[in-house]
Amino acid sequence: MCGLTGFLDLSGQTGPTELRTRVAQMTHTLHHRGPDNGDVWVDVVAGLALGHRRLAIIDLSPEGRQPMHSADGRYVIVFNGEIYNFELLRPELVQRGHSFRGHSDTEVMLAAISEWGLPAAVKKFIGMFAFVLWDRQERTLSLVRDRLGIKPLYYGWVGQTFLFGSELKALCAHPHFTGQVNRDVLALYLRHGYVPTPYSIYQGIGKLPAGTILTVRAAEPTAPLTPVSYWSLKEVAERSLTRPFEGSTDEAAMRLDTLLRDAVKLRMVADVPLGTFLSGGLDSSTVVALMQAQSERPVKTFTIGFYEAGYNEAENARAVAQHLGTEHTELYLTPDQALGVIPRLPTLYDEPFADASQIPTFLVSELTRQYVTVSLSGDGGDELFAGYKWYFRGENNWRRLSRIPSTLKRVAAKSLTTLSPDTWEILFRQMAPVLLHKIKSRNLNEEKPYHLAEVLQIEQPELFYAWLISHWKHPAVLLSGAQEPLTVLTDRSRWANLPDFMHRMMYLDTALNLPDAMLTKVDRASMGVSLEVRVPLLDHRVVEFAWRLPLSMKVKNGQSKWLLRRILNDYVPAELIERPKQGFSVPIAAWLRGPLRDWAEALLAERRLREEGYFQPHLIRQKWSEHLSGKYNWYYYLWDVLMFQAWLDEWGSG
Repeated sequence: MCGLTGFLDLSGQTGPTELRTRVAQMTHTLHHRGPDNGDVWVDVVAGLALGHRRLAIIDLSPEGRQPMHSADGRYVIVFNGEIYNFELLRPELVQRGHSFRGHSDTEVMLAAISEWGLPAAVKKFIGMFAFVLWDRQERTLSLVRDRLGIKPLYYGWVGQTFLFGSELKALCAHPHFTGQVNRDVLALYLRHGYVPTPYSIYQGIGKLPAGTILTVRAAEPTAPLTPVSYWSLKEVAERSLTRPFEGSTDEAAMRLDTLLRDAVKLRMVADVPLGTFLSGGLDSSTVVALMQAQSERPVKTFTIGFYEAGYNEAENARAVAQHLGTEHTELYLTPDQALGVIPRLPTLYDEPFADASQIPTFLVSELTRQYVTVSLSGDGGDELFAGYKWYFRGENNWRRLSRIPSTLKRVAAKSLTTLSPDTWEILFRQMAPVLLHKIKSRNLNEEKPYHLAEVLQIEQPELFYAWLISHWKHPAVLLSGAQEPLTVLTDRSRWANLPDFMHRMMYLDTALNLPDAMLTKVDRASMGVSLEVRVPLLDHRVVEFAWRLPLSMKVKNGQSKWLLRRILNDYVPAELIERPKQGFSVPIAAWLRGPLRDWAEALLAERRLREEGYFQPHLIRQKWSEHLSGKYNWYYYLWDVLMFQAWLDEWGSG
C-alpha cells in the first residue's frame, strides 16, 4: 500500500530542477501512506514527473521501490495497492520469456502489461489498485482504478498541467493549484455526507470511476478526459438475470465458501505482520474464521470498545475470538479519546466527509497498527448480501406507496402542504403508519407534511431510494440555488435494469455509497496511520458470484445475508452471531449538546457563515438552535456542515 502523485506539464517551460522539486513537494504530502521510502522520476522532454511513497508489504528489498521501469524500458509505473494473484501470473510470464529482478507484484504488473497490453493485463489482475502508467513509446499517460473503487485516484487539468494523486493534498501542493470550491458539488456533499465520484470538492478536479482506464495523450492535450470501462458493475448485475446460479442451496454454499476461502488466502500473503479487524458482526467474523481455518498460528484480531452500552460490540467480538482461538487485542475508549480525533479529521480526510464512524475507524486502525502492518476487513458484505436494514424498510415502503393510485397520491401531496398544523398532526398520526410504515427517514417526523408530500410524488424506485438516504433533502436551498450534478442515483442511464427493488438498492449502494463512503472512510483512516487494509469480500470473483445468486439465497424468512450466515455457522455457533447490530459509531448527537458545543458554535457562528458565503446562515442557525434545545435531533444535518466548515479551516476556500 502506497501513495502516488505526479503531473504532466505541457507548457514546455519547466526545467528538470523545477520538475523534481514540485513532484517532491507533492510526494511529501503522502508520507503517511508510505513511510518506508519515497522516490521521484522525471522525463524532462515530456514534462512528466512521477512521485511515490512506499509502505513495503511485498518484497521489502530495494527491488520493490517505485517509480518502477519495465524490463524493456517502455513503461514507468507508480502504483498504490496489491495484486494478490501476482505469484500465479509470474510463472506464466516466465514461460513467455520474461525475467524478474525482485519479487514484487509491481514488477509482475509491468511484465503483464508488456506482454498483453494494458486493458488485457488489468482484466487478469485480482486485487485493489490505483496506478499511473507512462508509455514512453506512445507518449501516453494512463490512470487505472480497481473494479470496486477500493483505492482512490484524483486527477484534473490546471492550466497546461495535468495533476494526479492518491489524495487531494498532493494536488494542492502543486504551485499552480488554486482549489476553488465547486458549489454544485458541495450540494451533493450535503445530500450524501461525502463527495460522490466522479466529482471532487474542487472545480476541475475529479475522481477516476471504479473499473476504468483514463488515457491522456501528450500530443492531444485538449482531448476530452473520458474514462473507459474495463469492468462494469452494471453489466455484472444485469448479466446475472441471463446467467443466474441454478444450483441448489448446498451447492451455492460450497461455491461461495470456496471463493471466500481463496479470496482470504490470497490476502494473507505479506512479508510483514498481518491481522484483522473483528467487530463480532457477521462479515468480520466470517473473514476471521476463514483466516484462522487457513493459518497455522493464531490470527491477530483487533477491536475497540466503548463504555456506552449502545455503542459497544467489544464483548461480542471477544466471544468470537475466544471460540476461534485468535490472538485478540481490544481497547476500551473514553469519550476524550474519541473527541481527540475530531481535530485531525480535516487532515485525514482532505475532502469534506461526514460519516461519524470515521472516528472509531481511525481509532481501531491506530490500535491495529501498533501490532501489524496489514489488516483484513469485512467491508462489502452488506451491499452484496442485503445486510442493511433500510433495504427492508425501503422495499416495504415502496410496495405500500406503489399500491396507491397516482391520482390519489398527487391530490394528497398537494393537500398535505396546505393543511393547518393542528389538522396535519391529526392526519399524520392516521396516515403515516399506513403510507410509510417504519420509514425512519432521518427526521421525517420533524418535517412531516413536506417530506410526506415529496414521497407521494416520487414515481421511480431509484429516486425514492435517493430520497430515503439523503441527509439534506434540498441542499440547493441551503446554498442559494446550486445545481446538483448527476450521480448514479439520479442519472437514469446508469440505473441497472433489475426486476426487484432490493437488488436495485444493493446495486446503487455498491456503485456509489460503497466506494465513496465506506471504502473512503477505511482508506483514509487506515492510511493515516500507515496501515494497509484488505477487503476479501470485495474480490471481484466473489462480487460476480454474489450477483448471480437469487435473492431467496440472500434473504430468507426475513433474515438478511442468509447464505453468508450458513457458511459462518460451520465455523462459529449461531448464538455468537445472531444478535441486533449496534453499528460502529459514536454519540455525536449528544456530544454536540455537550463537549463539542463550543467547537461547533465557533464553526457555525452567524457572522462567519455570512462572510464565507457558502450557506444561508439563518437555516443553519435554526437547525443548531433546535438541536441544542433537545426537542429535535439534527445531528446528520449539522455534522455535514461542521465537517465542511472544519475542512474549510484546514484547506481554505481557494
